[in-house]
Amino acid sequence: MLGIPSQGELDIVVWEEHWNPYRTLKQNLFPEKNATLMVDEEIRDFLVRGLDANGFKTVGLGGEVEAVRQVKTPAEVELLRAVNTGTIEGIRAMRSCLEPGLTENQVIKILDNTLKTIGFDLFFDIVLFEGNAALPHGGFATGDKVLTHETMVLIDAGYHYLGYSSDVCRSFFIDPPKKSLLQGLLHLSGPEIQKSKLHAEKLKVWDIVLEAQTQAGKMFVPNATAASVDLAAREVIDDAGYKGTFTHRLGHGIGIKAHESPYLNKGNHETLLRAGMVFTAEPGIYLENRFGVRHEDIYLVKEDGPAEVISGKRAVSPWEP
Repeated sequence: MLGIPSQGELDIVVWEEHWNPYRTLKQNLFPEKNATLMVDEEIRDFLVRGLDANGFKTVGLGGEVEAVRQVKTPAEVELLRAVNTGTIEGIRAMRSCLEPGLTENQVIKILDNTLKTIGFDLFFDIVLFEGNAALPHGGFATGDKVLTHETMVLIDAGYHYLGYSSDVCRSFFIDPPKKSLLQGLLHLSGPEIQKSKLHAEKLKVWDIVLEAQTQAGKMFVPNATAASVDLAAREVIDDAGYKGTFTHRLGHGIGIKAHESPYLNKGNHETLLRAGMVFTAEPGIYLENRFGVRHEDIYLVKEDGPAEVISGKRAVSPWEP
């Protein structure tokens, strides 16, 4: 927490283990008055009970505070830009280390080590190959599936930097094609033809999901409904013949937490977007027992003009994610 930007000098209070931490907190922050603390839903119960027993009054996080957190300050936007762009660049950098024979668990270790070298703290990372990625977050995958040249790799990662979160996703192959699909089909038969058809569908689905994200991105404007952004992506996927394969909401707010309100789902017609809101946009197509594709980037709603992608360059191809 000492790395979080602040205004003015910080007062450092030395705490001895035999002191009551809650009383120490109250004596230094509120020595002569009652203290009310807002706590969010993720705080551990023993902390709330400790505060309540030592002179604090704890209350739940109010809607007013949530509304303030939905709109980011320029400084918050830059922190989100840094951590999300850094996470994307980390995924791109570690991709060059991947080779056939690695397992999902081994790739997770490579990714963690890559991001730790630039000072990021791990929140979560998901690495899924082929059919494991047909469940958006892996389900009961054990991490033992082995990478091949034909594997569609899905990486969804979240890290923390200076108190703010990343949440991005890329889907890719590990190396470029050796020859065109048409050339391959002319010389293949039997099982190899089926394999090439699967590869061709992976390419097709990859492009559809990227287009779904593109169309959703156009809806990140002030006064648009949260539902309209989700529906824009869903329409692309449905029209391409994959209705029912996009099995989750389009996205959510992001800030101090990786998942914040507002939430971009097809039923949220009440929430209107405002300038300064920052969202994930993460459409996907998931084909059971075959493969899954998801693209996730971070969008900033602007006062005027189109939304800004603040997670760096979007994916270009399955070989340039």
